[in-house]
Amino acid sequence: MSLLLDVFGYLTVLLHGSVLAAQSLTLGGVAFLLILAEPLAGRLGGSGATIAARSRRLLACSSLALALLVATAATIQILVLADTAGIGLGAAAGADFALADAAIVAASLAMALRLSGNSPAPRWLLVSLACIVIVGSVATSHAASRLDDRPLLMVLTSLHQIGAAIWIGGMPYFLLAMAQARDGGAWRLVGKRFSLMSTAAVALIVGAGTAMAWVYVADFSALYGTAYGVMTSTKVLMFLGLLGLGFANFRAVERLRRDPTTPVVRLRRFAEVELGVGLTVLFAAASLTSLPPATDLPFDRVSWAEIVERNVPHWPRFESPSHEDLAIPALQAKLDAEAARAETAARAFVPGAGLPPPISGFDIAWSEYNHHWAGILVLAIGILALVERSGLAAWARHWPLLFLALALFLLVRSDPEAWPLGDIGFWESLRDPEVVQHRLFVLLLVPFALFEWAVRTGRLKRRGSALVFPLLTAFGGGLLLTHSHSLGNVRQELLIEMTHVPLALFGIAAGWTRWLELRLPEPESRIAGWAWPICFVAVGLSLLLYRES
Repeated sequence: MSLLLDVFGYLTVLLHGSVLAAQSLTLGGVAFLLILAEPLAGRLGGSGATIAARSRRLLACSSLALALLVATAATIQILVLADTAGIGLGAAAGADFALADAAIVAASLAMALRLSGNSPAPRWLLVSLACIVIVGSVATSHAASRLDDRPLLMVLTSLHQIGAAIWIGGMPYFLLAMAQARDGGAWRLVGKRFSLMSTAAVALIVGAGTAMAWVYVADFSALYGTAYGVMTSTKVLMFLGLLGLGFANFRAVERLRRDPTTPVVRLRRFAEVELGVGLTVLFAAASLTSLPPATDLPFDRVSWAEIVERNVPHWPRFESPSHEDLAIPALQAKLDAEAARAETAARAFVPGAGLPPPISGFDIAWSEYNHHWAGILVLAIGILALVERSGLAAWARHWPLLFLALALFLLVRSDPEAWPLGDIGFWESLRDPEVVQHRLFVLLLVPFALFEWAVRTGRLKRRGSALVFPLLTAFGGGLLLTHSHSLGNVRQELLIEMTHVPLALFGIAAGWTRWLELRLPEPESRIAGWAWPICFVAVGLSLLLYRES
């Protein structure tokens, strides 16, 4: 239980992100089935019945996954509540969030069970079960915990989640339908109907999201001065990218409507990227729910002057302090004792989050040195990838091996208080969510490097092998956005988070542009082929400019 408490904050964000993704696929599947697949089945030729049947199967899998994920998340929260509040499991299981989650689990299981057969489910039943899911979800949101405007905010949250479900959650069903359709007429019907659904969904997302931001963020300074505002701004940036892809697909559907012989390859590939980026937005939304709304934190915000001062470029730091000079190993026992005496009130927003330890100038120098050398390696990767792309030097194709050097560097230096440099053992160090995230990145980098190197040198020739690199790149970028936050505006944490958001966005862009390079035919893939190495160069430069003071 103590280990669960230690990692609860990070674990709950990942679980909540997975729940949001499964919920969107479930609600989006219901909308797709009832608005597109079943009504159009008779007009799609021989593929109509297949599309409807496979959509039902995918919906059954999505709703079953939703039930399992919500049950897992609820069980963990009940255990943590019982342990931290000192109450029995029965009392914890009677909490409002547990009852709401129980309703979602029951509705999702009922949907999965009803769709497991071959016959269509009654429309009223699917709509009713979907309504239970959305009501249960909203009952555990920020809106339900507000003292003012609660009914209005709950309606807005419902509309926001429904819009995201129809657009992003409906995307796998749309891809399934486009893959099954066999002629231009069927592609046109599916594309046109889904385009109309997506347009309505975007209107719901923008309208409800703007109204919610008006209440939760309240003023412009909160957009950059609070963690809630920064994460909201990040979501908006990714949403604008999604709108760009959606607009490109809208134009493709219009061309298809005028000429049924128009190729649909680009439409399908852009939809794949829309799905990937959309799921990342859902995980960022899960991170947002670990924060109090910005309007509740009017004090101690980061000022614009502080942000500008922190981001003024300095010459990178290539000299490291010695390990013995770091504050954490020497002062940890003293800090723990002081914290135990001084902290009598709850300061953490989530169980186990605790307080960030104070740092010294040596700690900052150690961290900046790490980021700057990592920047050198990533910058070299981006430049060599550009050189390879230009065709000027065939040897440059070995650039993925630099990721192995980066993984080794991070393993040794990212957490000086833990193994191999520090006194904290490897397994014991995994109680710290920050260490867990660093270890995850190291684990990602190794297959990341080996797969791409094997693909580029011809050792792996299977087409699917090349997709490992872009998927892991996009996943790694998204991972930077999935973290829990402290209760208040911890200024240093917030300033550091601001420097990591561009890294996440460049990483996500690099992954999905590489995906497009692989999935689009020539010459359409050419622009994507130049874009993703430039994203790596941008990541490298961002790391070189990284500062903590």
